[in-house]
Amino acid sequence: QVQLVESGGGLVQAGGSLRLSCAVSKGSFSILSAAWYRQPPGKERELVAAMTHGANINYSDSVKGRFTISRDLHWNTIYLQMNSLKPEDTGVYYCKVQTAGWRAEFWGQGTRVTVSS
Repeated sequence: QVQLVESGGGLVQAGGSLRLSCAVSKGSFSILSAAWYRQPPGKERELVAAMTHGANINYSDSVKGRFTISRDLHWNTIYLQMNSLKPEDTGVYYCKVQTAGWRAEFWGQGTRVTVSS
């Protein structure tokens, strides 16, 4: 079983920065890909950034140039560096990983980010 725990959310003023972390407890599983999603208040969950084992990285147009997804060497922690934050970045941020082999997906419980204007 894979378990994810996000941290680093909080309240920040517009223009500020936050760094989210996702601690991955994966046992003997290998991670194929990881992603950050967010769910703004009253809206559906949306993809923010994703990375694969082959180092392909994608960002949503709304965060491109401001957010950076990264990881440590062994996929034990996934990061999301968020700069130049805007009020529309407010939401609950979720980490998701996909395992190799069965390609099962696992989600964290989310961490809340609030950007004040």
